[in-house]
Amino acid sequence: MIELVIDQRRKDLGGFEVGRVLPYAKRRMVGPFVFFDHMGPVDFQAGFDRKVDVRPHPHIGLSTVTYLFDGEITHRDSVGAIQAIHPGEVNWMTAGRGITHSERFETLRAQGGKMHGIQAWVALPDALEETDPAFANHGPADLPTFETQDGKLWARLVAGKGWGAEARVATRSPMFYCHWRLKAGGQGELPAEYPERAAYVAEGEVEAAGRVLRAGQMAVFAAGEPVLFTATTDAIVMLLGGEPVGPRFIEWNFVSSSKERIEQAKADWRAGRMKLPDADDQEFIPLPEPPPPANPMS
Repeated sequence: MIELVIDQRRKDLGGFEVGRVLPYAKRRMVGPFVFFDHMGPVDFQAGFDRKVDVRPHPHIGLSTVTYLFDGEITHRDSVGAIQAIHPGEVNWMTAGRGITHSERFETLRAQGGKMHGIQAWVALPDALEETDPAFANHGPADLPTFETQDGKLWARLVAGKGWGAEARVATRSPMFYCHWRLKAGGQGELPAEYPERAAYVAEGEVEAAGRVLRAGQMAVFAAGEPVLFTATTDAIVMLLGGEPVGPRFIEWNFVSSSKERIEQAKADWRAGRMKLPDADDQEFIPLPEPPPPANPMS
């Protein structure tokens, strides 16, 4: 039933580590999910360096989905949105034909505290890749929750449809994204309604389909059968997937069904043709230069 287990790869983003899960060489996407980063957990001391902030940068062809367990991030973008995200909320930014944004840690820098969350990218369907950019923040009232009678499983539907509920988040293709919080011995079931499904263990340890999954691991499941999970410790699990939207090219922060479109986006960013956020336009992340060719004499 488990097709693949992906271990996160830790990456230092300049004083702040993330665990990168998707894309992966043997599994580029799960449903429309084309990127999945586990941010932290990290305990910041007040006054930490500004290099941790994510300066303005561009996207095309996707929606970014930010969800926090702990901490706070302030989002600013080129459609005028300024929004602090808190635990249990969703920041859903649709890049479409092009958007720029920054993510900064002003509150944590002032006060100190824990930072822990998930940053995911959802590829837009072909017909909507060039849609107008937009941003929305959704609080807990938009995100259905449920709990088992024994109190050992609490769940929040972050986006999409599943388990008989629907989040009030404007998704562009059939998908689901859910946060489970389990106590040791708690059980939950992942339904079989979508053809592509995965589960990521953010904390603790669970057993599913006869295999133990530990923190930092994503299991990708075959289609057709429900999957029963049992928590062997207290655990946090993110469940994700949906209908596939077709293969996508990814380069830097750009996602598209067309290599040529990505080249155009790179040229636009390099030439300064993409508007920076009005509230954060004094710096930006340059387009990474390609690595130099290998020296054949070395």
